[in-house]
Amino acid sequence: MENEYFGDLALIGMKGTEKFVKRVDEYLRQWRKSDDTYIIDVDCPRFGTGEGKGIIKQSVRGKDLFIYVDCFNYGVQYKMFGQMNRMSPDDHFQDLKRIIGACERKTRRISVVMPMLYEGRQHRRAARESLDCATALQELESMGVTDLITFDAHDSRVQNATPANGFENVRTTYQMLKSLVREFPDISFDPDKIMFVSPDEGGMARTIYYSSVLGVEVGTFYKRRNYSVIIDGRNPIEAHEFLGHSVEGRDIIVVDDMISSGDSMLDITQKLKELGAKRIFMFCSFGLFTNGLEKFDKAYEDGLFDRIFTTNLNYRPAEVIARPWYTEVSLCKYVAYIVDSINRNHTISDLLDPVTRIHALMDRVKLQQEGDEE
Repeated sequence: MENEYFGDLALIGMKGTEKFVKRVDEYLRQWRKSDDTYIIDVDCPRFGTGEGKGIIKQSVRGKDLFIYVDCFNYGVQYKMFGQMNRMSPDDHFQDLKRIIGACERKTRRISVVMPMLYEGRQHRRAARESLDCATALQELESMGVTDLITFDAHDSRVQNATPANGFENVRTTYQMLKSLVREFPDISFDPDKIMFVSPDEGGMARTIYYSSVLGVEVGTFYKRRNYSVIIDGRNPIEAHEFLGHSVEGRDIIVVDDMISSGDSMLDITQKLKELGAKRIFMFCSFGLFTNGLEKFDKAYEDGLFDRIFTTNLNYRPAEVIARPWYTEVSLCKYVAYIVDSINRNHTISDLLDPVTRIHALMDRVKLQQEGDEE
């Protein structure tokens, strides 16, 4: 082991993340000029009853271990009582704990890379409710996990549940903007030509970050809910009301942490078009599309939006990736940078706050557009 490393690096990709972790491994091997993979072979087989166990097939003693888990990968299946079942977030989280338990605390350090935070939307108590996200973080802490790395957390204040542990909430801002200018090189970040919009008050922090770094205006929608009814675990939205300056003739970027069913986002795009918005782009870290793609196809055909950008941090079926209105934003190299820096005990502050890189990107865009005009 070289002195600059905290420990010998090891990677584990939980079920459904193998392709992503393999790409991260390729970057790390390239940078470190290593012929050997850093990936540890593991398995979580199931009995006929659906019960499972975690198996680690190589030694992890003294390793600086990074476990990558996508708790929202519904493409993984297992058989229970003769029937095939899709793995739920609970199943993925339980398998994660099985693998951690199989390590028997022999590792030097365990860090969990969980892009979309398990139970991240159940982070606060509004009634007599469970605090699932806080409980999950405490479970991981009790099992020996020292650091958790997540992306665009629904509410990063949930880290207060484990104040002595590391909790890194990584923004995808730079990668989203980079993909946008690659796909639409004519995009202008002139404050009179563009605006960032939050779909609700809860997402204002993410939207304000974009607007502050780029010096453009921000708007938001207020969700008017019916609190006398609960449907699918939440109070239904009756209407979206826009708060902000005029969007007429401007390109609009709607920023959120996830697209679940998509009902709210598509309702917002319709409202923005009615208000005179020019082009509409969606920046969402996680594209779940829980209720299918038909409504997105129709909205795209009707001209309600121009492109949806989501990361490859979570599972998306092939039919989503093939859609003309969809652009995948790859975070493999970014995750590799984070893993490499932490393993070397280097600061990741520059990776967490990409202001300098965003400004450099804007300078390149401006020079390119000025050159095209000449």
